Amino acid sequence: MASEYIDTFYKRTLGDAHTRYSALAGPASTDVCVVGGGLAGLSAALELARRGRQVTLLEACRVGWGASGRNGGSVSPAYSAGADLIRRRVGQAGYDDLYRLSIEGVDIIRGNIRDLAIADAHKVDGRLRVLRYDDADELRRYCDEQRRFGRQVRLLERGEVRELLRSDAYFQGIYDPDSFHFHPLNYARALARECVRLGVRIHEDSPVRSASLAGAVKRLATPDGSVEAQTVLVATGGYTGGLVPALRRAMLPIATYIMLTEPLGERVREAIRTDAAIGDTRRAGNYYRVVEGGRISWGSHITTRIDDPPDLAASLRAELLSVYPQLAGVKVDVAWSGRMAYARHLMPQIGRLQPGVWHCTAFGGHGMNTTAIGGRVVAEGICGDSERYRQFAPFGLDWNGGPLGTAAVQLTYWSYQVRDRLRERRSRG
Repeated sequence: MASEYIDTFYKRTLGDAHTRYSALAGPASTDVCVVGGGLAGLSAALELARRGRQVTLLEACRVGWGASGRNGGSVSPAYSAGADLIRRRVGQAGYDDLYRLSIEGVDIIRGNIRDLAIADAHKVDGRLRVLRYDDADELRRYCDEQRRFGRQVRLLERGEVRELLRSDAYFQGIYDPDSFHFHPLNYARALARECVRLGVRIHEDSPVRSASLAGAVKRLATPDGSVEAQTVLVATGGYTGGLVPALRRAMLPIATYIMLTEPLGERVREAIRTDAAIGDTRRAGNYYRVVEGGRISWGSHITTRIDDPPDLAASLRAELLSVYPQLAGVKVDVAWSGRMAYARHLMPQIGRLQPGVWHCTAFGGHGMNTTAIGGRVVAEGICGDSERYRQFAPFGLDWNGGPLGTAAVQLTYWSYQVRDRLRERRSRG
């Protein structure tokens, strides 16, 4: 049976709902086989095709089916790992190089939307990052750091923030005019169309059941077909299985949650008076934006559980009302989850696993820019154009800790929640 997208705002607003890609049937051969049709796999396939490589992409469900097509849609530079953690591994110069790559990732997405005329990506410029505690000095330091990279961010004092966000929850903020938000599923599907135009063979409903990766020719088998390739790229994200055990042992599947409210029309301006994407500085905090019809797309929480909590919509609605109580009575149209891949070091896992086998995964938390630049540097590496992928080598495939690692992540998240709330209470006296 053909797979379908789960019910989300993005599925409901697909710009190209009819296009499907047939499952792999029978034997095939290719230069490069990409496993995974999320944004990392599609970005890499597109970069490879633009370099003249013959590419076959295998997707277990549909392109953009996982977190790539279910996320909050915010595109901005940086990584899930904080600057201090990155500096500890690679030093200041290494951090600077990696941060510039993340900026390039934002530019790649912006350029694709422009050059491929992806109107249904519905790109909206601007991102607002807000504090839930009082610390203007922290944000001044952040602005100074960003200006080192030529980014024109602006500090907003508490009064300015509250003109835009009518909530007592927030203090100062940063406005970033060069970041943006968009419709990630329509973007992913547009990348797929461009890949096909350039000769990439995409097969949906084609999970890889087994792989022989040791020889010069790699062989992968799906339920109804097989592929021989010189090179294999694994880009499977939060739904990574046991195909390549080293990758599965190095990632933690983490779920995040989003809801979409009913249309509020102009009533939404009683609370949110900006079209920018908004995110607070809590660990795994709230991230949200106003979309068509005055609806609010609201994301919050992370957990290590696989199934959705039974009170998902109600808990997200309660979080919204804790920030904007004036929206009491608002109804939820739909709520959903997406499973992301995190490494324990919170950086992407990008590089060459063995001769002819590459990986590009673990983009949880900042997947938009990092999938784009990850796809590019891996394609450059496969084609011998650069070795920029080596900038991610110091982070590697650290063991995820198994079941104890999963439990530790959940306990760490809960401890962060407690610390966040204590700091916020201190700010309020």
